[in-house]
Amino acid sequence: MLSYFLRRLLLVIPTFLGITILIFGITRLVPGGPVERMMTQMQAQADGGSSLQRAGDSSALSDDQIAELKAFYGLDKPVLEAYVDWLGKLANFDLGESTRYYEPVTDMIAERLPVSLFYGGMTFFISYFISLPLGYYKALKHGSVFDSSSSVLIFIGFALPGYVVGVLLITLFSYHLEWFPMGGFVGDAYYDATSFWERAKDVMWHAVLPLICYLIGDFATLTMTMKNNLMENLSADYIRTAIAKGLPFRSAVRKHALRNSLIPIASHFGNSLLFFMTGAFLIEVIFNINGIGLLGYESIMERDYPVVMGIVAINALLLLAGNIISDICVALIDPRVKFGS
Repeated sequence: MLSYFLRRLLLVIPTFLGITILIFGITRLVPGGPVERMMTQMQAQADGGSSLQRAGDSSALSDDQIAELKAFYGLDKPVLEAYVDWLGKLANFDLGESTRYYEPVTDMIAERLPVSLFYGGMTFFISYFISLPLGYYKALKHGSVFDSSSSVLIFIGFALPGYVVGVLLITLFSYHLEWFPMGGFVGDAYYDATSFWERAKDVMWHAVLPLICYLIGDFATLTMTMKNNLMENLSADYIRTAIAKGLPFRSAVRKHALRNSLIPIASHFGNSLLFFMTGAFLIEVIFNINGIGLLGYESIMERDYPVVMGIVAINALLLLAGNIISDICVALIDPRVKFGS
């Protein structure tokens, strides 16, 4: 097993390089970069803000000035050479500087990371600690009124995208009923509070609606996956044999069927690491949550390439690490798994 995981760790390097090269190349091919944005702004100022000309037709900057801007933003080099320079900085834990705010990308991500960690952690724990027991109970009560009614709600939640649910929740509970705030991570009450519990209450008050949107899709998937896997194992021959030999049904479920039912869930366990970093872009945009997701969305819209590449690099590493963690989880749960040489 050790040799298997060592090989997987070695595969992380070329996979990471492939992902970042692809995204880096795309950022250079997409029009509307920082130079074009600067040219458009200067042209608008020169025309009194009324110009609708294309940035490439602007006469506000000379060719030498445009060349200086490209050199300033590092866009004067070939793609491969620029990528090697970026990779060298990354090796020194330097993600570059934002072309929009002119701040270090590392500081920008670190500033918003606690918000994403909060929502990612809450989503992770609530999803697993509620959906798995719920799926277990639904499998044992298959066909009951509780199973049928909960399945209808689960399938409705699974069919609706999180951002659509977010718009509905804001419209109903924030705008019409005014039970919850329209968005944000904290409100004025947080800064006016004098105790920890008052601040925690304000954070949770703002988090109720976004967490519903975060949970709705994964909650449904995990619950139904758990139920279907457990029902499949309950109908297997080894369970019937164990019960026929005198093992109580509940013991057969807990000791045999439950463990085997967790194997497919464990195979996707590591991918949950992405929750701790990005969450959902559109949900953070809708609720104006100042996290990594909103930062990534704004960076894409503003063509802030260093920030985009920084977030992509971190997400790629988390995804690759999550795949290895998933393999470890499967090996721990299923003793039949043997990673060959």
